Amino acid sequence: MDAQDWDDRYSQTDMVWGAPPNPVVVEFATSLPAGRALDLACGEGRHALWLATRGWQTTGVDFSPVAIDKARRVAAQAPRSVRERLTYVVDDVTTAAALDDPSGYDLILLIFVHLDPAQRRTLVSRIIDALKPEGILMILGHDATNPTEGVGGPQDPEILYTPEDLKDDLNGRLDVTVAERRHRDVEGGTAIDALLVARRPALGS
Repeated sequence: MDAQDWDDRYSQTDMVWGAPPNPVVVEFATSLPAGRALDLACGEGRHALWLATRGWQTTGVDFSPVAIDKARRVAAQAPRSVRERLTYVVDDVTTAAALDDPSGYDLILLIFVHLDPAQRRTLVSRIIDALKPEGILMILGHDATNPTEGVGGPQDPEILYTPEDLKDDLNGRLDVTVAERRHRDVEGGTAIDALLVARRPALGS
């Protein structure tokens, strides 16, 4: 789907993904000390806003202007201190200028972003470059087994992945904390997701 397709989708309903953050993001990010975060393909901004309410200086990036407009409208209802920590940018995640920020990030989210394998590997490499020492990358998306063993999600096997695929994308540059499949109850059955959480080594390690 291109940006126009997503604009159309975001225009048709109030909140496509709902307002609460994904429970897996909450599970892993709650215990982290607040720092600088980047939410790639942020959609309507639910994760970026949640992080900002928890003290993170957060940038959300999405190529759908409709989604970003909605994210900004939702964020406008938050307290001023939260709004001041939150920035939304219309940009393509595969070429996002935010990844070139020399300040680096303590946390980068890539949540339900599905690209062809070459694009995904290139993006992951750029993300690793953008992480601070000890910075964390979290990838969560539809697993390659989902079309045959789960329900919902994209059916094109080319853009799906397994935890092992995600580990391979790192090329040994990050220390893997979690690489596993997660099962998620949805309408009509159980969806299967692939999860990767990995940390950039500390300086001198």
